[in-house]
Amino acid sequence: MTPRQLLAHADEGRSWPDAARPTHADQAAAYRDALAVRELRIARGERPVGFKIGFTNRTIWPRYGVYAPIWGTVWDTTLLPSASAAAVDLGRLCEPRLEPEVVFGLAATPPARPTLEQLFACIDWVAPGFEIVQSHAPQWRFSAPETVADGGLHGRLRVGPRSAVHTIAASGEALDAQLAALRVSLRRDGVVVETGQGANVLGGPLHALRHFVLELQACPGAPVLRAGDVVTTGTWTDAWPLAPGQHWEAAFDALLPAVELSTLPVEG
Repeated sequence: MTPRQLLAHADEGRSWPDAARPTHADQAAAYRDALAVRELRIARGERPVGFKIGFTNRTIWPRYGVYAPIWGTVWDTTLLPSASAAAVDLGRLCEPRLEPEVVFGLAATPPARPTLEQLFACIDWVAPGFEIVQSHAPQWRFSAPETVADGGLHGRLRVGPRSAVHTIAASGEALDAQLAALRVSLRRDGVVVETGQGANVLGGPLHALRHFVLELQACPGAPVLRAGDVVTTGTWTDAWPLAPGQHWEAAFDALLPAVELSTLPVEG
């Protein structure tokens, strides 16, 4: 499957047919195609606004058969309005699922191989978020390279209320400890379906961010992380199937406000 074919399936919300699934020798080859898709999207007028990190939650690796983090691009066309209460249209998303996450906003480009303290100095704000992920591989059965070629499984991103990082912590060490200890309750239509903890994502969201920065810096042809970029750092729970007419809330036990998301009901 070529980059143009990958993009067409994403645009049209079509699953990959078994006879034409992407074949990559390894994740390096898959990233080359993913970056080619990125260039096609830029060429037609879409604007990259940041990144998503996937499979940072080690507790769910065996369920999906992917045992290391991946990353993909977040677009101006996939970033949902933060302040909007409008329900999300699930049309043209393939088998969408929902993930509660922590999102960072960058104030500066991180240096090469940054420490946690150097990363902390590059963060502008912290927010709760929901990423809607999707899989063009039917029934969420894929290889690790396929998840990379599939745009990191990114569908949509809702960023909740933002807090200036210095109102939360005075250092990288403090932010790391606070976010790692934080817990979240994921609720569907008012009922708790799962709880999670920040430590699930590679020991904490700040560690997940550092892992991503190192991977991005080591990937040939990858873009540079810049001021203004948003980075969502991976789900604290399993990814939960989305259906029309639902209301979801991620309620954090301290530090961060809740974030909510509703899906459009079926017409008629």
